[in-house]
Amino acid sequence: MELAHSLLLNEEALAQITEAKRPVFIFEWLRFLDKVLVAANKTDVKEKQKKLVEQLTGLISSSPGPPTRKLLAKNLAALYSIGDTFTVFQTLDKCNDIIKNKDDTAAYLPTKLAAVACVGAFYEKMGRMLGSSFPETVNNLLKSLKSAESQGRSEILMSLQKVLNGLGGAAASCHRDIYKNARSLLTDRSMAVRCAVAKCLLELQNEAVFMWTAELENVATLCFKALENSNYGVRVAVSKLLGTVMATALIPKQATVMRQNVKRATLEEVLELMATGFLRGGSGFLKSGGEMLKVGGSVNREVRVGVTQAYVVFVTTLGGQWLERNFATFLSHVLDLVSHPRATQTHVEAVYSRRCVSFILRATVGSLLGEKAQIAAAKDICQAIGKQMKAVEAVVNDTNGENKSGAADVAASQHVMVCALQELGSLVQSLNATASPLIQEPSIGLLETVTSVLLHPSMAARLAAAWCLRCVAVALPFQLTPFLDRCAERLNNLKTSPEAVSGYSFAMAALLGGVHQYPLGIPHAKGKMVVSIAEDLLRTAAQNSRLSLQRTQAGWLLLGALMTLGPSVVRYHLPKMLLLWRNVFPRSLKELEAEKARGDSFTWQVTLEGRAGALCAMRSFVAHCPELLTEDVIRKLMTPIECAMTMMSHIPSVIKAHGAHLKASAAMVRLRLYDILLQPNSASGSGALEHDPSSIYLRIPAGEAVPGPLPLGVSVIDASVALFVNVQFNIWLSFLFNLIGLYTLGPEEVRKSALTLVMGALDNPNPILRCAAGEALGRMAQVVGEATFIARMAQFSFDKLKSARDVVSRTGHSLALGCLHRYVGGIGSGQHLKTSVSILLALAQDGTSPEVQTWSLHSLALIVDSSGPMYRGYVEPTLSLVLTLLLTVPPSHTEVHQCLGRCLGAIITTVGPELQGNGATISTIRSSCLVGCAITQDHSDSLVQAAAISCLQQLHMFAPRHVNLSSLVPSLCVHLCSSHLLLRRAAVACLRQLAQREAAEVCEYAMSLAKNAGDKENSGVNINPFAPGAGSRRDIHCRHQGVNITETGLEGVLFGMLDRETDRKLCSDIHDTLGHMLSSLAVEKLSHWLMLCKDVLAASSDMSTAAPLGGGKDDESEKKDEMDDDTMFTTLGEEDKSKPSVAPRWATRVFAADCLCRIIMLCENANKAHFDLAMARSAKLRNPKNDLLVLHLSDLIRMAFMAATDHSNQLRMAGLQALEDIIKKFASVPEPEFPGHVILEQYQANVGAALRPAFSQDTPSDITAKACQVCSTWIGSEVVSDLNDLRRVHNLLVSSLDKVQAGKKGSSSQLYRESATTMEKLAVLKAWAEVYVVAMKIKKEAETKPKRAIKNTDDEEEDFGTVDELPPDSLITLVQPELPILSRLWLAALKDYALLTLPAEFASQLPPDGGAFYTPETIDTARLHYRNSWAPILHAVALWLNSAGFNASESPEEAAAAMPNSQKRASSIMLNQAPGTPPTTKSLPEINKDRMHLILGVSIQFLCSPRPEEPVEHVTSCLQALHTLLDSPCARIHIAEDQLLGVELLSVLHRLLLTWDPPSVQLLVTGVVQQIVRAAQDYLQEKRNTLNEDDIKEKETCLVLGEGGESGGLVPGKSLVFAAMELLMFILVRHMPHLSPKMSDSPSHVSAKPQLSEESARLVAATVTILSDLPSLCSPAGCMTILPTILFLITRVLKETAVKSVDNQVSPPVSATLQAIKTIVTLPMAKTEETHKQWTSLIRSTLASVLEYSQPGKVCMPSSILDEVSMLTAIALFLWSASTEIIGVQSLQNGCINRFKNALNSCDPWVQAKCYQLLLSVFQHTNRALSTPYIHSLAPIMVEKLKAVEGNRLISNTELLAVQEGIKVLETLVALGEEQNRVQLLALLVPTLISYLLNENAFASASTISKDLHEFALQNLMHIGPLYPHAFKTVMGAAPELKIRLETAVRASQASKAKAAARQPPPTIHSVPTIKLKTSFF
Repeated sequence: MELAHSLLLNEEALAQITEAKRPVFIFEWLRFLDKVLVAANKTDVKEKQKKLVEQLTGLISSSPGPPTRKLLAKNLAALYSIGDTFTVFQTLDKCNDIIKNKDDTAAYLPTKLAAVACVGAFYEKMGRMLGSSFPETVNNLLKSLKSAESQGRSEILMSLQKVLNGLGGAAASCHRDIYKNARSLLTDRSMAVRCAVAKCLLELQNEAVFMWTAELENVATLCFKALENSNYGVRVAVSKLLGTVMATALIPKQATVMRQNVKRATLEEVLELMATGFLRGGSGFLKSGGEMLKVGGSVNREVRVGVTQAYVVFVTTLGGQWLERNFATFLSHVLDLVSHPRATQTHVEAVYSRRCVSFILRATVGSLLGEKAQIAAAKDICQAIGKQMKAVEAVVNDTNGENKSGAADVAASQHVMVCALQELGSLVQSLNATASPLIQEPSIGLLETVTSVLLHPSMAARLAAAWCLRCVAVALPFQLTPFLDRCAERLNNLKTSPEAVSGYSFAMAALLGGVHQYPLGIPHAKGKMVVSIAEDLLRTAAQNSRLSLQRTQAGWLLLGALMTLGPSVVRYHLPKMLLLWRNVFPRSLKELEAEKARGDSFTWQVTLEGRAGALCAMRSFVAHCPELLTEDVIRKLMTPIECAMTMMSHIPSVIKAHGAHLKASAAMVRLRLYDILLQPNSASGSGALEHDPSSIYLRIPAGEAVPGPLPLGVSVIDASVALFVNVQFNIWLSFLFNLIGLYTLGPEEVRKSALTLVMGALDNPNPILRCAAGEALGRMAQVVGEATFIARMAQFSFDKLKSARDVVSRTGHSLALGCLHRYVGGIGSGQHLKTSVSILLALAQDGTSPEVQTWSLHSLALIVDSSGPMYRGYVEPTLSLVLTLLLTVPPSHTEVHQCLGRCLGAIITTVGPELQGNGATISTIRSSCLVGCAITQDHSDSLVQAAAISCLQQLHMFAPRHVNLSSLVPSLCVHLCSSHLLLRRAAVACLRQLAQREAAEVCEYAMSLAKNAGDKENSGVNINPFAPGAGSRRDIHCRHQGVNITETGLEGVLFGMLDRETDRKLCSDIHDTLGHMLSSLAVEKLSHWLMLCKDVLAASSDMSTAAPLGGGKDDESEKKDEMDDDTMFTTLGEEDKSKPSVAPRWATRVFAADCLCRIIMLCENANKAHFDLAMARSAKLRNPKNDLLVLHLSDLIRMAFMAATDHSNQLRMAGLQALEDIIKKFASVPEPEFPGHVILEQYQANVGAALRPAFSQDTPSDITAKACQVCSTWIGSEVVSDLNDLRRVHNLLVSSLDKVQAGKKGSSSQLYRESATTMEKLAVLKAWAEVYVVAMKIKKEAETKPKRAIKNTDDEEEDFGTVDELPPDSLITLVQPELPILSRLWLAALKDYALLTLPAEFASQLPPDGGAFYTPETIDTARLHYRNSWAPILHAVALWLNSAGFNASESPEEAAAAMPNSQKRASSIMLNQAPGTPPTTKSLPEINKDRMHLILGVSIQFLCSPRPEEPVEHVTSCLQALHTLLDSPCARIHIAEDQLLGVELLSVLHRLLLTWDPPSVQLLVTGVVQQIVRAAQDYLQEKRNTLNEDDIKEKETCLVLGEGGESGGLVPGKSLVFAAMELLMFILVRHMPHLSPKMSDSPSHVSAKPQLSEESARLVAATVTILSDLPSLCSPAGCMTILPTILFLITRVLKETAVKSVDNQVSPPVSATLQAIKTIVTLPMAKTEETHKQWTSLIRSTLASVLEYSQPGKVCMPSSILDEVSMLTAIALFLWSASTEIIGVQSLQNGCINRFKNALNSCDPWVQAKCYQLLLSVFQHTNRALSTPYIHSLAPIMVEKLKAVEGNRLISNTELLAVQEGIKVLETLVALGEEQNRVQLLALLVPTLISYLLNENAFASASTISKDLHEFALQNLMHIGPLYPHAFKTVMGAAPELKIRLETAVRASQASKAKAAARQPPPTIHSVPTIKLKTSFF
C-alpha cells in the first residue's frame, strides 16, 4: 500500500500485483492524491500535470467502481483548478464522447458512469470557467438520461445537480429542460433515482423561480406521487424538496426576487397545498366538500409520513422566529389536519395521523423555539384546547338534537385534543420548572383547561388530559399533591357521571405514576386516600348499572397505579389487596362452573373487565414491589391466577352464549394474564394511550416522550381480516419471548413441534417472520444446549443453502446460521465455523440479488462477533471480500453497504490490539481496514457513514497511531450538524473516545475546520461575482450543512447541541466529551471555558426575574446605537446562522454550573497561585498569558448567583453547590491591598442575595437543605468581620430553626413525602451545628491568645478594620440564645440516628410512631438524611455538653415546651419511657450517663466500620467530638470507671487507623487516645489519694493499684495499657518502619530512612508523649512489664530523629522523647523494694543505649549529622533525675563525662553554649556525690577553653553566647566552692574576664561582638568585686597589671555614660504598646 503513496501512479508496482488487488491499489493512490493535491506546491503539480491527466483519464475507461469513480472525478477537477486549465475542454469532450457512446453492455457501464461523474465534478469545481460549454453538456446528459438504466439515471442526475450548483444563476437557459426531464423520474421505480431527482430539483429551485411560482402546485403533486410506496431515503429527500420549495414560495430569497417581479404565495395557499398531500395523497387536489367525501380509499401511509417530514422541513427552513410569529395559524392548521374526516377514516388511520401531527409539533416547537417562545406556544395550545372543549360541551349539553353533525364533531375533536394535550404535556415537561409562569398566570388557566378535558366524552381525550397533568406535575412537583387532592374531591362530588369517574381516575393514576420521577415524593397519607377511593368505587360498582363498568375499571386502575409508589407504601395495604384479588375470582372449580350458567352479557362484560383490571393491578404489583413477593404472597397470588387460566378455557362458550362484543374484554383478560406471566416488552408502531389505559401510570421506556401501547388486536381483526399476518407475527413474538424466558425446552415432543414451527417460518415470505424464526432457532439451540441438536440444525441449513435458489430460503437460512453462532457462542459452534463462513462468503458475492448479499453479510457479522479469536484464520479472505464489494456494489444498495460496514467493524474487533503491530500481514490488514473505512465514510447514506465512524473508533482504540485525526475530527464535526440522529450519535460517541486521550488535538483540528469554512465562504463569494452576497452565503451554509464552529470551538458547538438534542444516550455522550475536554484543557484555557459557562448561564438572568448584578444591559444598548447603516442593511436579509437560534435551555445551564464546579476543582489540583491574589497578579505581570482563577472571582460569583436565583430547581441546586465550592476554596484568600481582610468580603451582599430566595415559603425542601449548608459554610468561613453583616445570613438560619420548632414547614408539610421534611429539619440542625462548632473554635482561640488593648479611635493613622474587627466571642453570641432549644433538638436527632443504625434484627425495638424527625413509613429514605447530618451534630453536642451541658438537666415540661407538636409523641421516646407512662424525672447523673452512652454508642458504631465512601469530614467530626467530650471531668470519670469502655474505644480506633490513612485522622486519633489515658490517670490518682487518706498504714495496697496488680501481667482485650500500646506501636511503625525488628529484617525493607514529614513528626511526638504516660497507669509490677518496650521505643525514636537542623531548632519528636525520659525517670515506682533491682538495671541500660547512640561518628543516616545537643540533654536528664546509686556506676559515669568533653571541644559554638548550660545544671545538682566527679573532670577543660578565647577573634553571636555561658558556669563554681578555696577559684576567673577587656584605643575600632564581650566582662567584674571583697582584693593585689587594665576600663565606661546622659532629652512617659510580640516560640 505504501507504494501507492506517490504523486504519479506507480505503474510498475501496479503491474506486479494480482488482478484482484489492483482496484484497491488504485483507490489507495487516488486517496493519497486527494490529500496531497491540496497541499502540494503548484509548480510541482504543473510539471507533472500532463502525465497525471493521462493516468487519470486512462482510469476512466478501466471500469472503476462507484467509490473509485467518485474520487477520480474529484481529483481530476482538483488537478485542473490547481494546475493549468489548458486541456480541460479536451478532457470534457472525451467524457462527453464516452457518454454519447451507444454501447449499452454491462461491462461498459462503469466507464460511462465514471465519465458522467467527471463532468459533474468539473462543473462543481470550476463553474463559470467552463461557462460556454454547458448547454452542450447538459443536452448530452439529458439525452442519455432517457435511455439509461437506473444506475446511469441516478449518476446523471447527480452530475446535473453539480452542474447547477457550479453555475448558479448562469445556467438559467437550461433550467426548464432539466425540470421537464427530471420531474417524470420522480416516480421512477428505482428508489435511488427518486432520491437523485429530488436532490437535483432541490438544487434547481435555488435559481429556477418558476418552480415555486407557476409550477408550485405541480411540484407538490409530483412530490406526493413520489412519496407513494417510497422508502426512508426517498421520503427524506422528497420531503426536503417539498418543504424547501414551499418555504421559498412563501418567503423567496432576496437575490431572485430582485431580479424578477415575483408573485408571492400566501401562507394559506402553501398550507392548503401541503394539507392536500396529507389528506389526499397523490390523487389530485381537493374538490368541493361534497365531491371529496364521495371518493373513498385512504391515503398511502408513506405519503402521509413524507408530508409530515415536509412540514418539519418547511418550518425549519423558515426558522424559529417565523414560527414564533405565526404559531397560532400553524397550530390551528395542523390541528385541523387531524380533525379532518379523511385523516381519521379508521381507528388505526386516526392513531397514525395523530402520531404524524404530534411529530410535526414536537419537531418544530420542541427544538426551534427558545424557552420564552415555548411558554407563549403553550398558551396558544391551551387556548385551542379551551375552544375545542367549549364546542364539545355545547354539543353534549344540546338535548334537543338541533346540532345534527355534532356527534361527528365530538369524534373529530378527540384527535385534536390528543395531539394538543400531548404537545402541551411534552412542552411543560421539557421546560420543567421554567414553566411555572404558565401555571401561576390565572389568565392562561392551563390547569382549568386541561382538567375540563377529563370530562370529554371520548376516552382518548380523557387519557391525554390525564397524561398532560402528569407532565405538569413532574415538571412542577409542588403541584402534585394539590392535583391529587383536587381529583379525589371531584371524583367524590361527581360520582354519578361515568365520564367524571373515568376521567378523574385516569388523572389520579397518571399522577401516581409520575411520583417516582420526583425524589421528594408525596405524603404517605395519599396512599391511604387512593386505596379508600378505589375500594369505594369497586364496592359501589354493582349499585348502578350505568356506572358499573367505569367504576370497576377506575377502581382497579387506581390500585394498579398505587403499586408504582413502591414497597414502602404498598406494604401497608397488601393484606387488603390480597383480599380484593381473592374476591374477584371464583374460589373453586365448582363456583367457576356455576358461574357459566348465570348472568347476562352486561354482567359478563363487567366481570371480565373487573378481572382484567385485577390482573393488571397484580402485574403492576409484581413489577414495582418485587421485595414484597415472599413465598406466602406468591402462593396467595397463584390462586386467582390459576383460576383466571381455567376461566380462559370457558370463555368461548360464554361469547357464544352472550354475543361477540365480549371478545374485546376477554382479550384484555388474556393479555393481562400473559403480561403477568411473561412481562414482555411490546414493539410499538401504531400505538395510542387508549389501547391500554394502564400505560398511563407505567414507566415509559427511555427516549419515548409519550407511551403508546399497541392496539388490542381483537377489535382490529374484526375491522379487517387483512391483518391476519400481524396476528401471526404477534404469536411469533410471544413465542420468542417465551423462549427468552424459559431456560429448558421441555419433553421431546414439545421440542419437535417447536422446531417444525421455526423451520417452516424460515421460508416465510414475510421478512419479519424470517427474522423472528432465526432468533427463535438461536434461542432454542441455546436453551437445549446439546451438540447433536446444534449440529442437526446447522446441517439442515447448510443443505438448504447449497440447493436452494430462491431468495426467501437463502436469506432465511443464512440468518439462521448467524443466529446459531450468536447464541451458542464461538466454542459451542466452532466445528461448523469453516462451513458457515465459506457458504456465507459465497452467498455474499451473489451480485444478482442485493437481498441475499445483505442477509448473508449480516449473518457473517454475527459470526465474526460471536467467534472472537477463533475467527482470526478467516480474517484475510473476509476482509478482501468486504473490500471488493465496497468497491463494486452500487451505492444505491445501501443495506448491503450497511452490512459491509458492520462486518468491517466486527473484523477490526476480532483482530483487536494486534492492529498495532508492524508485521507485513498486520500492516496489510490494517491498511485494508483503513481503505474500507474511507470508502464507507464517503458513502451518501447516513447509516453507512455511522458504521464507518464506529469502525474508525474501534481502530483508534486498538491502533491510535494509525488513525489520522486531522481528517477524522473535521468530518465528525460536519456530522454533528447532520439531520440523522444515528450519525450524530456515532460522531459524538467517537469524539468522546478521542477526547478521552487527545482532547487538545481534537479541539485544534475542529478549529482548523472553522478557519477553512471561513476561507471557503469567501472564495465562494469571489468566484461568483454576479450573485448578491446574501443568497450565495446562505447556499454555502447549506452545502457545508452549517458547520457552526466559531471562536468558541468544538466545545461551543457541543454546548449548543445540548439545547437541541433530546436523545438521552447522545446527551450523555456530549456531557462526557465536554467533561474530558474540560479535564484536559480547562486549566490552560481558563478564560475560554469560564466564558463558555458564563454565556450559557447568562441565559438564566434573561429568563429569571432576578436583577442582574452589574449594569451590563446599558453597555449593550449603547453598542447597538453605534452600528452603522451598512451593517444594518446587510444583516437584514438573513438570520445570522452562526448564533444559536435558541437560548440555552435549563438542562444545559445545569450542566454549565456543574462544569464550573469541576473547573474550580481542577484549578485546585493544578497550582496554588489560582487561589492567591498576590501570586496571581505577579504571575500575570510576568506573562500576560498566565490565566489564574482568582482573577475571575467576580465572574465565578456572578455565575453562581445567576444559577442560584433561577426558576429551575435543578439549576438552583447546582448554583448553590457552586457557591459553596467558591466559598470553601476562596474563604482564606487574603486581599493584598487591605491587610487583615479577605478577598471574598466584598461579595457578601451577593451571597446573601443568592441565599435569601431559597428560604422562601414555597421552596422545595432539597433546595432549602442545600441553602442551609451554604449558610453554615459562609458563616463558618469567617469571611465577614462585621456582626451586622453576618446577621443577614444568620437570620435565615434563625427563621428555619423556628420552622423546625413549629414542627411544620409552613404549607409544604403536606406537599411532599414526610422524609422531605426530615431532610430539611436535619439540614437546619446540621447547619447550626457547623456554625456552633466554628463559633466555639474561635472562642477557644480567643481565650488562648493574649488580650489586645483596644486602640484609641481618635488616633491619627487609623488602621483599617480595627473598628469592625469581630470581638473574639461574637459568633458565639449569635448562637448562644438558641442553644437551649438547639441542644435538645440535637440530642433528639442523635437519638433517632442511633435507633436507625440498629441492625435489622432489632427492628422491633424501633418506636412504633417514628422518632423526633422521621415517620415510620419513610424510614428508609430518612436513614439517608440522618447519615448525611449526624457527624456535625455529634460534634456540636459534645462541645455543648463540655461547655455547660453536663450541668444542665431537663425537666419534662421544658422538653415538651421546646418540642415541635409533631414530636410530642416522640418526646416520650426521647426521655426513654414507654408512651403513656407518667414522666418520671431522672437525676442529673442518670441523664448524663444516658447522654454519654448515646454519644459513645454512636461514635463507636460509626468508627467500627466507616464505609470507604464516607466523607473524611465525618470521621474527623466524630473524633473531634470524642476529644471534646473527654475534656469534661464528667465524661472522664464515665470512661475511666468502666475500663472495658476505654479498651473497646481504643481497639475501634486502632481498626480505624488500619483503613484510614490521612495524617489529619491519625493526629486526631492520638489526641483521643491521650484523652483516654489522661482520664484513666486522673481516676487512678483519685483512687490512690482516697486510699491514702483512708488508710495510711496500708501503703502497699495503694501501690498495687493500677494495671498489672502484683503479678505484672496485662490481659489483652481487658487491659487499657495493652490496647494503647498496640495502637501507638502501629502509628510508630507506620511512620518509622525501621523501629520494628520484623520490618527491618524483611528483604523488601529499604535501608535508607527518609526524613519525617512535618505531619509525621507531630504524630510521632504525640505518640511518644502518650507512651510515657502509660507507666503511671500500672502497678509497680505492671510497670516492669511494659517499661522495657517503652524505653526501647523512646530511645530508638530519639536516635532516629535527633538530627541536626540548619537553624538548631529542636524537632517535635525530640522534645517529646526528652520530656518522656524525664517523666519515666522520675516515676515513683523506684520506691518499692520488690522492683528496685529491676528498675535500676532498666534505667542503667537505657542510659547506656543513649550513650552508645550518641557516640561521635555513629551516624544513623548518611546524609545527616547527629544532634549532639539533644543527646547531651538526654544524658543530663538522667543525671538530674535519677539517684546516684543507680547511675553512679563507673562505666556510665565515664561515658557521660566523655560525651561532655567531646561537646566542650566541639567546633560548633552552639554545641559548646548548650553544653555549658547543661553542665551548669549538673554542677548545681543537690546531690554532691553525683556532681563532684563531673566538676573534677570537666572544670579544668572549661577554664582552658575560656582562657584561650581572645576578644577580637569572636565573629558570631553564637560564639559570644558560648563564652558568656561558660563564664556563668565558672561563676557558679566560685559560688559553690568553700571559703578557703575561693581565692584559687577567683584567680582562675578574674584574669580570664580581664583578658576580655579592650584598651581605650582598640575600643573605638573593635567589632560589636568584641564590644559586647568587653561590656559583659566589665559587668561581671563589677558584680564579683562586691560579692567576695576579700578574695577579690587578694587576687588583684597579686597581679598589678590586671588592676591597671580594670581601672582604665571602669573610667572609660563612666565617661561614656556621662556623655550619653547629657545628650539625652528628658524622659517621656511611654504608653503601653498595642501589640505584644510572642517572644517564646516553645
